Amino acid sequence: MKIPGIETIDKYIIGKFLGTFFVSITLIISIAMVFDVSENLDEFLSKDIPVKDIVFKYYLNFIPYFANLFSSLFNFIAVIYFTSKMAYDSEIIAILSSGVSFHRFVRPYMIGAGIIALFSYVLGDYVIPPANKEMVEFKNTYIKTKRGSNETNIHRQITPGTYIYMRSYNTTTDAGYKFTIERFEEGKLVSKLSADYIKWDRERKVWEINNYFIRDIEGYTETITTGTKKDTLLNMIPEDYVKMNNMAETLPLPALNKEITAMKLRGINTIEYEVEKHKRRSNPFSAFILTIIGVSLASRKVKGGLGLHLGIGILISFSYIMFMQISTVFALSGSVPPYIAVWIPNLIFGILAAYLYNRARR
Repeated sequence: MKIPGIETIDKYIIGKFLGTFFVSITLIISIAMVFDVSENLDEFLSKDIPVKDIVFKYYLNFIPYFANLFSSLFNFIAVIYFTSKMAYDSEIIAILSSGVSFHRFVRPYMIGAGIIALFSYVLGDYVIPPANKEMVEFKNTYIKTKRGSNETNIHRQITPGTYIYMRSYNTTTDAGYKFTIERFEEGKLVSKLSADYIKWDRERKVWEINNYFIRDIEGYTETITTGTKKDTLLNMIPEDYVKMNNMAETLPLPALNKEITAMKLRGINTIEYEVEKHKRRSNPFSAFILTIIGVSLASRKVKGGLGLHLGIGILISFSYIMFMQISTVFALSGSVPPYIAVWIPNLIFGILAAYLYNRARR
């Protein structure tokens, strides 16, 4: 079937591009799985983990994660490899000599990059998060215990105008120490409760406040109330104070946006979650940038042949990954806003892509 606007040369290049990309990804995932099996085999055998769970709950979810992790690298290497081969077989010379402009020659590459970008976007936002969640649950169930940590000096806004503070929260006992809750109306403090500690009753689903002191303020009048124990309902649960590693990676995009909004309302640091959100947006876009760089470098014959092109391609790929990691560290440290830090590698390599493209077109 003929697709409008898609010619034979487009089908040829797109087929080579996507074929090389998916074969490369399949090979690297197979190798990664072999190494992972060898690393975890003793753990699997010693814990007597069901084979069904290993296959369907771990390795079936392992595949999309690594496919997306290596997509930028192998997108670039695929372009470098098959374009260099076309150049040294004089196919590109024949195409350009027939009157096809370099701009027109690059069009099927952009279509292929668009397919890979869509593939990466869908995986990153909707497939990998639930897969990561199942992998985490598998590891927590069979391999290691859940990772949580006690928070200290906690400040939260639990509802508009209502703020809580705890010196520390113990996730084992579900208890927070040196607890205060303040309620403001029109910017003025109207009530403040201070307590030695607060504890969650898991059976009754209420918070027990112990050894409390309440100040209710109305104008110039202040009422003091004290007591030893008081049950109350608050807009928070113990899980709000358990810090799990890489939790942002287990949330699909709608849930991630919702969690960021909820965390901001409670006054929680959202940098890790915002970095994850912007990485999911910037990573698919890198497919276009790396494809332009790849085709611009590999479309001309140079001394050194395919090996030189692949060497340059791998160097640029790892430089991109290194820039992404460095910029992420800056974002997590709070030195640079997350959306700027995550997009810096694309900006730098986008400028490089524009330069190489204009040079190759001449």
